[in-house]
Amino acid sequence: MSARQTSILVVDDDVHILRMMQRILELEGYGVFTSSNGEAALDTFDMQAPDLVLLDLVMPDMDGYTVCQRIREFSQTPIIIVSVKNDDGEKVQGLDSGADGYITKPFSSKVLAAQIRAVLRRTDLCIQRPEPPFIYGDLMVDLARHRVTVAGYEVNLTATEHALLTYLARNAGRLLTSVQILEKVWGEDHTGETHLLQVNMARLRQKLGESAGNARYILTRPGIGYMIPQEA
Repeated sequence: MSARQTSILVVDDDVHILRMMQRILELEGYGVFTSSNGEAALDTFDMQAPDLVLLDLVMPDMDGYTVCQRIREFSQTPIIIVSVKNDDGEKVQGLDSGADGYITKPFSSKVLAAQIRAVLRRTDLCIQRPEPPFIYGDLMVDLARHRVTVAGYEVNLTATEHALLTYLARNAGRLLTSVQILEKVWGEDHTGETHLLQVNMARLRQKLGESAGNARYILTRPGIGYMIPQEA
């Protein structure tokens, strides 16, 4: 495998789906690792350090939610859940477990490839040109080093959460609509999926130490959007 080749770990207990997804991804130019259960997936993740994980929810030994949570204990590698479960409750639970995206089976190869590109683009925000840190109160967003601190303590964010906070920080003082944020962070195909924004925003605010009645950094305009004020 080339040192520059992006690698993806595919986790699914259905061997036919594994083979199909492997073919799709290899045609897209990715290196592919596969695992058919949760324990094997964690072992493969530890040994191979993939750039992204495609994760099924229903597996015999350990469900995808648990695998996602276990990975999030030590890594912020992007995770996309790929599942037959299609209701909002399952999607919210998946995102709450730490996933960065959710694809419903059956899916087209084009949709799968587009979702992967979108998540990897969000991850790439951490390697853009150097910029001075953004500071608001005791919140510091180091845009160049992909580092966030609150009162001097580092906050561990997923790639999606960091992309969300970075977009707000770069537009401090400007009210961004939900549609604008969804299009920028998730892409044009997701402008109507407000649950993605709501779940990730709630998770981000919790990590920053905010609560429903204590908006220290991110202000909400119900039904309109969000903003970080700009210090004078």
